[in-house]
Amino acid sequence: MTNPDRRLRLFGTDGVRGIAGQFPLDPRTVRRLGAALIRGLPQRAAGDTQLLIGRDTRESGTWIESELAHGASGEGARVTSVGVVPTPAVAYLTREGDYDAGVVISASHNPFEDNGIKVFSGRGEKFNESVERTIEGIVSDETWQARDGAPVDVTGRDLVREYLEHLKVVLEGVALPAGLTVVIDCANGATTPVAPGLFRSLGITTHVIGAEPDGRNINLECGSTRPEALVKRVLETRSHLGVAFDGDGDRAIFVDHLGHVVNGDAVLLMCGRQLQREHRLNGNAIVATVMSNTGLELALAASGIQAVRCAVGDKYVMEEMMARRLSLGGEQSGHVIFSDYLFTGDGLCTALNVLRTVVLTGRTLADLSSDLISYPQVLLNVRVREKTDFAAVPAVAEAIARVERRVDGQGRVLVRYSGTEPLLRVMLEGKDQGEIHAWAQEIVDVVRQELG
Repeated sequence: MTNPDRRLRLFGTDGVRGIAGQFPLDPRTVRRLGAALIRGLPQRAAGDTQLLIGRDTRESGTWIESELAHGASGEGARVTSVGVVPTPAVAYLTREGDYDAGVVISASHNPFEDNGIKVFSGRGEKFNESVERTIEGIVSDETWQARDGAPVDVTGRDLVREYLEHLKVVLEGVALPAGLTVVIDCANGATTPVAPGLFRSLGITTHVIGAEPDGRNINLECGSTRPEALVKRVLETRSHLGVAFDGDGDRAIFVDHLGHVVNGDAVLLMCGRQLQREHRLNGNAIVATVMSNTGLELALAASGIQAVRCAVGDKYVMEEMMARRLSLGGEQSGHVIFSDYLFTGDGLCTALNVLRTVVLTGRTLADLSSDLISYPQVLLNVRVREKTDFAAVPAVAEAIARVERRVDGQGRVLVRYSGTEPLLRVMLEGKDQGEIHAWAQEIVDVVRQELG
């Protein structure tokens, strides 16, 4: 039988993630995962399950797609590939088409050596943990074997136009001003084939960077986690704003005309207020994660909007939004969900909603983002050997407790493991940047000594 510890680690906060070629993304496990996915679905009729697959630009994506499809087709599924497309395109097309599930092969903002598998239900929503546990159990059961033999080419279809037409609805009835200039950074990833054409089709003067993928340069010195090149190009071209997507296109980070980076918190504030003005903010609340700045809560409260906190991960944002029937939610990192359009993060949808807000308010992005007064915040990462419970490591537990006592009543301490990488993240908010940086470093030093 498969080691149960491995089974428990198969799905993280954003699907299956790891180094391509190594467990759980070795060929055998990927093939079994494709088969287990079909076995675990409530099929409409035997042999009639439809599976849609998309991927980003990583060189490992093609063989992972082939192995996954081979396993799925061995269980009677009909598999269709839409090739390189953003993650939300697969979610949308799965929902709107005759598909029982959709799969995206991507490791989002991670380097090219990594890859991942995200799964969407036929409703275009990420699988919940209950379904993930079921699939893990099936993969772990060695009493069955996946289809053997060499994988064959997957049937391909060009469906992306349907997704792009769906996105254009965001700007329906909004007249974009003549001469609007935007820089987009495609992160050498999944938005490369679609984003430039979409923006230009809307009459926007578009400058493009990070759009020459070679299988290994995805997210390399570009994209939402590295906006420096975007800042430079916005200033050089004197553009109205810039937007950087991540490798799979489900998040967006912005740069205003002054070269300042605008993160997801500011987007939630400006778009939340705009939806409220249009009487489209269901529940008069938005969902934000524990990583969002305290300043967001205060600014929303000033407009009579409640901020609902949830765990980090856009699937947790989605679940909270669905439970409360809310219109907007997201993460500081740029995952933003507009449920009127789709129940998953969508960088292109976010970009168009920001443009919509800029145009309808008549304000610049710089002006809109200035409404968010953020508390000083520090986020430090430290690589760990294993993700050990803090309570089991007295030195780490004491370091965290010591810092919590210092910030009590004047800030926040959040220490958590990354769901996708072997990292511990230490976040502090407080009144003084230098002070909280020193305190965060104090925790990091102890973690590095005990767990690094």
